[in-house]
Amino acid sequence: MKLVPLSDRVVLKQLEAEETTKSGIILASSAQEKPQEAEVIAVGPGGMVEGKEIAMQVKVGQRVIYSKYAGTDVKLEGEDFIIVRQNDILAVVE
Repeated sequence: MKLVPLSDRVVLKQLEAEETTKSGIILASSAQEKPQEAEVIAVGPGGMVEGKEIAMQVKVGQRVIYSKYAGTDVKLEGEDFIIVRQNDILAVVE
């Protein structure tokens, strides 16, 4: 099965949370902060959104940072994804 986003939406796969601190302390799963970095899995076609022409600026495979409380969590075939609008993506990690 494949997720195909509509309009200006983007499907993201969240990157794994850090399990240890930089000093080597192992974090319990409850203490791990949800990462805001993800990989782009699928990109919608863009087009007209609320009367404005939207051109998609991200591509499949890019790593991005997205807004902390953005998007909708989706579980499909045992994998977790997040669907966000393009304007919820803050930056591309190069």
